[in-house]
Amino acid sequence: QVQLVESGGGLVQAGGSLRLSCAASGSIVRPNVMGWYRQAPGKQRDLVTHISPGGRTNYADSVKGRFTISRDNAGNTVYLQMNSLKTEDTAVYYCYAWLGGDYWGQGTQVTVSS
Repeated sequence: QVQLVESGGGLVQAGGSLRLSCAASGSIVRPNVMGWYRQAPGKQRDLVTHISPGGRTNYADSVKGRFTISRDNAGNTVYLQMNSLKTEDTAVYYCYAWLGGDYWGQGTQVTVSS
């Protein structure tokens, strides 16, 4: 059974940094695209960033220049380095992976205080 396990969320002041991690387990196949989405209270879940197996990335305009996605050499773990955090980045962040279907992590809360 495929699982995506996230870690690294928390509370930080505006301007600070956090690093999220997501490890995929339970699959004999390396995930294809991996990425992060986020959902703020009362809003829909939106794409933050994706990374392909080859390392190609894309970012939401709101996080460009502040967030960086990366992936380990084995391709099973994805990271999200978040710098210059703003209060509007407050949300539950969900890890995503394509493994012949959509897989999601349980979500990790990121709260940015002013």
